[in-house]
Amino acid sequence: MELPEFNNIELILLASISILFIIQISYYLSLYNRINQKNKAGNASSNTELPPVSVIIYAKDELPNLRKFLPSVLEQDYPTFEVIVINDNPTDGSDDYLKLLAEKYPHLYNSFTPDSSLYISHKKLAIMLGIKASKYNWLVFTDANCRPASANWLRLLARNFTPATDIVLGCHGYEKGKRWMNKKISFDTLFSSMRILGFALAGDPYAGCGRNMAYRKELFYKSKGFSDHLNLKRGDDDLFINQVAKSSNTKVETSADAMIWMNPLEYQKPWREDKLNYVVTSGLYKGIQKYLLGAETFSRLLFYVALIGCMVYGIIQMNYILIGAPILLWGIRFAIQASIINNTAKSIGDQERYYLSLPVFDFIQPLQSVKFRIQCLIRGKRSFTRK
Repeated sequence: MELPEFNNIELILLASISILFIIQISYYLSLYNRINQKNKAGNASSNTELPPVSVIIYAKDELPNLRKFLPSVLEQDYPTFEVIVINDNPTDGSDDYLKLLAEKYPHLYNSFTPDSSLYISHKKLAIMLGIKASKYNWLVFTDANCRPASANWLRLLARNFTPATDIVLGCHGYEKGKRWMNKKISFDTLFSSMRILGFALAGDPYAGCGRNMAYRKELFYKSKGFSDHLNLKRGDDDLFINQVAKSSNTKVETSADAMIWMNPLEYQKPWREDKLNYVVTSGLYKGIQKYLLGAETFSRLLFYVALIGCMVYGIIQMNYILIGAPILLWGIRFAIQASIINNTAKSIGDQERYYLSLPVFDFIQPLQSVKFRIQCLIRGKRSFTRK
């Protein structure tokens, strides 16, 4: 039987998609599967003590969310903790609600940011006020629209508070929604967690999410807090962690009971604004991680370009190997991808599953990334700073 002959173009196309396939699979097996692997192995306790903690919550006209979610934070099964809510110029009556709630929960405290503050992010100012008011060294951060998955949330974070640990990164996600938009945002949030926590579990932490993380107060003051980026509206979590996180001082908590959940979004705009702000702050990251993640995104886009190129050229040349081989590689990649993503979602308690929707989200993510970067360039940096 004679082996089929390939021209130079066919060889280049087959070599290209094979190399891109290997690159993509390497990312999934070595990085994106780490949360799933950790949860399969079990999150062993490394600290039996439960030091007192201060939970700091930022709120901006969040009365409905405070009513719905704050009790689940206040009723944590934890020996000694305080909850500090910093209200950013409330106009919805949430200040009165917090004062009333404090009568039932004496470990609840609240304050507010002054409206007169200029040239500084109100969220960062609120967090700094919360840190200054806190009584304890270990600080836990979340937002008003967040709900702990269980009453053991603080206990599970605290089991990572060893003498050598300064930072604990947790996982967050959106509860299952009914709309296609909700599924897309849930996928993007899960994938971001797989990236951020994947690198941290690999010993190269580079960012965190302020909806579920903890660090020492002394670390904040020692590193001068947000002084390098006070005027940026965001960056209180990812930029700060990027500056201070090391493999030796950072731990990760990925158990399902330590998750933070948010309601499905009714509109896409808040998520889009978060993504745009992330594009701005990620440009200031130190370290190689942002380049490695950019390479994964770019290689994914090239993989689809090579896939389409192989199939089109194979049809033109009537070369069925050139058509079938890329489809086989795509199928293998899809099987590995679907297994890792859905097993990770299951291990953290996410109810969403991604099968038929996965190729769509996988393809549009790189395109969205390009779109967000273009929008940031058009809007300019002034749109993302406090004036």
